[in-house]
Amino acid sequence: MKPRTSHDLWVLRACLALCIALGVAASVSRAADAPAATDRAASRDAAEIDALLARVAQARDVVFIRNGSEHSAGEAAAHLRRKLRAAHGRVRTADQLIDFLGTRSSLTGIAYRVRLADGREMPSAQWLRGLLHAIRAGQARTLSIPAQPATPANAPVRAGR
Repeated sequence: MKPRTSHDLWVLRACLALCIALGVAASVSRAADAPAATDRAASRDAAEIDALLARVAQARDVVFIRNGSEHSAGEAAAHLRRKLRAAHGRVRTADQLIDFLGTRSSLTGIAYRVRLADGREMPSAQWLRGLLHAIRAGQARTLSIPAQPATPANAPVRAGR
């Protein structure tokens, strides 16, 4: 349908201009919100990494085994912090920290292990994931045993049973 008068044509142009302006404004608004959301996610990820490393440092009655040598919780946390700094921003989440830095030696490839107070040993990744699960669940206490149920693949073997 063709506009009948110059007034109709003017109204049509004004409506079209308004629609374009609203579309551009909405796009700019979404674009402005995207960095803020990204910054919030990065801040949350950094806080989660800090919380995980703090839990490692505060762990009691836990021995970290790295390349056959035993280390305290504080030493393990310091080692993970050094590896995190050496990653130069490539590790951005706590999950990445566990997967890429907390699982095995980057020099020898030997898997890290954790010995609990009761003598059980487990892969460090399993123990770290338990701590991360506790952090995400909002638990405030420091754990020495991961808050995840044992499965057949990682069920502890108890001496004398």
